Amino acid sequence: MTKISRRTLLRGTMGAAIAGPALIGAGHAQAQIKQITVADPGGAYGEAFRKAFYDPFEKATGIRVINVAREAEPTAQIKAIVETKSYTWDASILTEAARDILQTQNLLDPIEVTAADTAGLLPEAITPYWLGTDMYATLFAYRTDRYKDDAPKSWADFWDVKRFPGRRSLSKSPIDTLEQALLADGVPADKLYPLDLDRAFKSLDRIKPHVAVWWAGGAQSAQVIQSGEVDMVAIWNGRAQAVLDGGAPIKLVWNQAIYGVEGFAIPKGGPRVAAVRQFIKFCANAERQAAYTQFLSYGPTNTGAYKFIPPERAAMLPSSPENLKLMFKQNEKWWGENRANALERFNTWLLS
Repeated sequence: MTKISRRTLLRGTMGAAIAGPALIGAGHAQAQIKQITVADPGGAYGEAFRKAFYDPFEKATGIRVINVAREAEPTAQIKAIVETKSYTWDASILTEAARDILQTQNLLDPIEVTAADTAGLLPEAITPYWLGTDMYATLFAYRTDRYKDDAPKSWADFWDVKRFPGRRSLSKSPIDTLEQALLADGVPADKLYPLDLDRAFKSLDRIKPHVAVWWAGGAQSAQVIQSGEVDMVAIWNGRAQAVLDGGAPIKLVWNQAIYGVEGFAIPKGGPRVAAVRQFIKFCANAERQAAYTQFLSYGPTNTGAYKFIPPERAAMLPSSPENLKLMFKQNEKWWGENRANALERFNTWLLS
């Protein structure tokens, strides 16, 4: 894995230190706050964010950041926090779908950032109630020891079992999988939504006999391609990059990848909202976002971060200009309105 230079990291640290007086001067009441608790996905994600955001924020402001691991979609947890007024979390990383559910239920406080606070951020990374900190993608990867001179380059190729024979693996979830089925059937990415479920399931009927593994989690998706149990797999880019970094002969295909953004939001009515708003503004900083890419294969949402990321590392990240132009954004609004129906139909189809 390519590492960001020590000089770049030092510049980021200096930037945080310079920002310190302004942050500290946010108000007398704020100075009384000594600690905030944020929920993130845990594991390597939490470790990377500690290096990029949590510890530098404490150094700049004196406010300690405690991070705890949260569930994949913590909407129920945040609803309970707000309704019981038991603020065990002051902020949480949310996907766009979780953000929209909570915002609709009036369970989030506004983050109150200005255009100056978010200079360089991608438009899809900022709303009045949420600030996106990282971009992830679902793509496919294939074994380069299986496909050499002629390799798959699209979802149509993934579905083409005659030209590219071999064992496949897809997610045991309709999310992403339905889009992939429609792309394989020739639907352009900009014409996907609303998803044509009848057409998607007809496309899935064609590939179903050739799917050796329906994976149920990120670790499983990585294991089946790393071990060679399958020859190609639909997979999250971070998982695929870890397999590649581990030495497995695979290639990531960014063409027609599906991307999403996740970021921080604030449970409504908490006692430390001002401090959390300070913290969220801090996370918009380009140099701070560049710092976490040394440890995570997620893309920064601040385009200015790429000034501080080596080109060879940037090539591995979803939001890099070269990769971003090949991908499309998932329609979270459609999924928010149709998730239950799509899930029920998909699970019934899997058993048929």
